[in-house]
Amino acid sequence: MVTVNAMGDNCPIPVIKTKKAMQTLSGPETIEVLVDNEIAVQNVSKMAAASGGQVSSEKLGEKEFKVTIQMEGAPKAEESEEGASCMPDTRRDMVVVVASDRMGSGNDELGKVLIKGFIFAVTQLDELPKAMLFYNGGATLTAEGSDSLEDLKSLEAQGVEILTCGTCLDYYGLKEKLAVGSVTNMYSIVEVMANAGKIIRP
Repeated sequence: MVTVNAMGDNCPIPVIKTKKAMQTLSGPETIEVLVDNEIAVQNVSKMAAASGGQVSSEKLGEKEFKVTIQMEGAPKAEESEEGASCMPDTRRDMVVVVASDRMGSGNDELGKVLIKGFIFAVTQLDELPKAMLFYNGGATLTAEGSDSLEDLKSLEAQGVEILTCGTCLDYYGLKEKLAVGSVTNMYSIVEVMANAGKIIRP
């Protein structure tokens, strides 16, 4: 019996810990993975099943779950890559473009509350966007101190590409403070928008 303690670990760490444990197996073995949320249960179960494991799970307590994986041995290299993503791909050919740190015109404080609510609402979509682009004032939303970082990190963990204009980060003095996603350039921004099936702007 191999036990993987991933209690308190954020996505994708439970998946990574479980994969490492699976890769050390030399024969049939049972792996028990302890996690504290249902998303982690889904992620670990998907990866393990794709790697050839027989998977079951149970809820032990309020925030305590156990995933049991029966393995015949270490997965093959090509199998171990399957299901490695943090969440099933629920993205659609849609791009969200954020050009300001507030939503709408009028009261600035209200606008900041609205943009935070907008980004949270994106996390609740049944089909997530393929990418989110941030430029001009929107670039501040992906930097340290942003109230939306938790939501953006959640989206990134689920496969949404978070891209922020490098020129904009430079302008605001935030290039060293980018806290989620990656830096991009205007050509890439145009390319992503040109290839999008739908563009949403707050």
